[in-house]
Amino acid sequence: MLINQYIDHTLLRPTATYRDIEKLCKEALEYRFFSVCVNSCHVLRAKELLIEVPDIRVCSVVGFPLGAMSSKAKCYEAEHAVVDGADEIDMVINLGWLKSGDTGKVLQDIHAIKKAIGTRVLKVIIETCYLHDDEKILASTLAADAGADYVKTSTGFGNGGATFHDIELMSRAVNGRARLKASGGIKSFEVAKKYIDLGVTRIGTSSGIAIVEGYTSNESY
Repeated sequence: MLINQYIDHTLLRPTATYRDIEKLCKEALEYRFFSVCVNSCHVLRAKELLIEVPDIRVCSVVGFPLGAMSSKAKCYEAEHAVVDGADEIDMVINLGWLKSGDTGKVLQDIHAIKKAIGTRVLKVIIETCYLHDDEKILASTLAADAGADYVKTSTGFGNGGATFHDIELMSRAVNGRARLKASGGIKSFEVAKKYIDLGVTRIGTSSGIAIVEGYTSNESY
């Protein structure tokens, strides 16, 4: 198993500089990670840095990290990220609508972004740390219903990250209709491998180098 090909090499800190993005992309080239995942303002630069290696994708987050902006705002951000070169979009679900029981709006929100980005991959972040189990199942089911390619556990900016329990719940909920991405707090090869054994096909982490090289990262975000 080439674990580097499961990794979205991630840098989403609000203080990330141009130099930080350049370093991220150089690391992706060296370790041949599946993608780099950046805020939408950095997509164009990341694409320029990776243009000669098209098998390393550029992923942009949208509506990050709260998910509480309007659908129009999310669609606008997603469309412009695609124009700048994003191959994949990781959007944050609207948690307030979900908790209000307005499943129609949640479904429409996800579907609108999937429609806006066309054939590009859409991952839906359900931010499991703020949901009870029934809500995790519902959020995952709605994402699959709306045509998402992946359901994803976490932004990494909430009060908790991925757990094995959550991945098992999400897997049962989507029942093969969407793939699984675990993110948030994954810092070692052993933990990453267990997620993969549970069916995860993508791991979002800022600790990709540690995972590949077999040590535990002390990355704090």
